[in-house]
Formats: sequence, C-alpha cells, structure tokens
Amino acid sequence: MYRIVSALFLAENIKKIEIEAPRIAKKRKAGQFVMIRVGESGERIPLTIAGSDPEKGTITIIVQGMGKSTKELNSKEAGDTISDVVGPLGAPSHIEKFGTAVSVGGGVGTAIAYPTAVALKEAGNYVITINGARSKDLVILEKEMTAVSDEAYITTDDGSYGFHGFVTQKLQELIDSGRTIDYVLAIGPIPMMRAIAEVTRPYKIKTVVSLNPIMVDGTGMCGGCRVSVDNQIKFACVDGPEFDAHLVDFKNLSDRNKIYQTEEKQSSESWLHECKLLKTV
Repeated sequence: MYRIVSALFLAENIKKIEIEAPRIAKKRKAGQFVMIRVGESGERIPLTIAGSDPEKGTITIIVQGMGKSTKELNSKEAGDTISDVVGPLGAPSHIEKFGTAVSVGGGVGTAIAYPTAVALKEAGNYVITINGARSKDLVILEKEMTAVSDEAYITTDDGSYGFHGFVTQKLQELIDSGRTIDYVLAIGPIPMMRAIAEVTRPYKIKTVVSLNPIMVDGTGMCGGCRVSVDNQIKFACVDGPEFDAHLVDFKNLSDRNKIYQTEEKQSSESWLHECKLLKTV
C-alpha cells in the first residue's frame, strides 16, 4: 500500500496528489510515468510523474477526474492509501541543449509538460512556455511554469485570462515574429497536439508529443497502447511516451482511444451512483 501525503485540488476535477514511493522518487526522470491501481479490484491507469522529492521519498501526480478510476483517485485525501504504484515506466524525455525550446501544455497536459520544461531549462535552453485552458479557473501550475521559463504565456479559449485564443495561435504568433525556435514539446488533448504538429511542420521545427493511449500493464506485454508512428507500430509504454509529432498517426490514435467510451461512461456512472448511496446510509 502507498500512503498519500497530501492532496489538493488545483482546479475543478484536477487534483495534485503527493504519494510515498521512495524508490520511484530516486529513479524517476522527466517524461516518465507510473501505473496506479487505486484498489485491489481496480483497473491500472497510467499517470505522468509531475515531480518528486527524493529526500522525502515522494512523487507527485496531477489527476483529472474523467472516468471511474481517476474520479475514485481524486476522492482520496491525505492519509489514505493506494493499492499499487509501479514505476518509473517509459523512456525519459530526450533532453539536450536545443537552443530555444517551447513547451506547450493544454489543460492537464501542463502537468505532464512541467517536468520536461524543468529539465530543458537545466540543460541550458531558453525556455518559452505556453499553457492553455478553456477559462481562467482551469489554469494550473502557472507559478511553477513561470519559475522555469524565460518567457511564459497563458492562453484561454474564452479570453478570461491571458491571451484570448488557442495555444496554436500563440505559437504561430511567436513564429511569425521571426523568433528562431529549435524545439517544441506539446502535451494535451489529441486535437491540440495534432494542431501543433501542423503549425510547426512547414517550418521543420523539431516537435515532440507525449502520447497517453489506452494502457493495461505499462510494460509492453499487452499491446494495448500501440500507436502508429511513421507507418510503424510502436508501444507508447516502452517506445514512448514521447514521439516525433510529425510522424504520429493522430487519427489512428484518436480512433483507438474511443474504443471503450461506452463502457467507461457506464463504469463512471455506476461508481457515482454507489457513492451517492453510501452517503445516504
């Protein structure tokens, strides 16, 4: 069992959770993830390690409550326990001194982009961050991202905070200004990552995305997380999760991620119904 040290909502349905996992905390690198099982009968869910404290022996994850398992995880508080935390898994982010590096995070993707932005800065890059959300109340990690950035921008779809528009528009604005951009990391919803890839493609800017397809074991055994990259089959859990954005088949990725939408909805609704019944007892 793994004890939760702290748990705090950053925005609606988005929670920052610190977990005791000393061995993972010592070994994890930017871009890697853990497989978590909330309870002994629960499913395994992949979550990026947003940070770690080797001295305390803790790792931090940021969870958006979307389905049954993530909502159940977000119902946990400090002092509660989680059945299984396995990791660190996946290949670490490829970090070098590219020059000017732009980190683009969409929604909770900002939490995934954060540790890599930190590593890029430590490697001597000039780091620009663009973090997008639907509205001001859904912006997360603004202070943390600003602290590791030479330039930091917030975009909101509704214009309630920062730049009024999408992260793609802000990135295009930077490119149009004549800035030399050597590397782009984009993490967020599939449509956003695909759009970023199309923005950078004409300029041949090296662009990387972190993929989060359906996973079962996280070790390459089940094949559930297969993705098509440059017309080749890759497994996101061991070959990734980061890939060249210009080579990813985003349509295939999107189609595969929708396979169990009906079952996921039913499971989430059933869990919420059980929770309501327990509260009335």
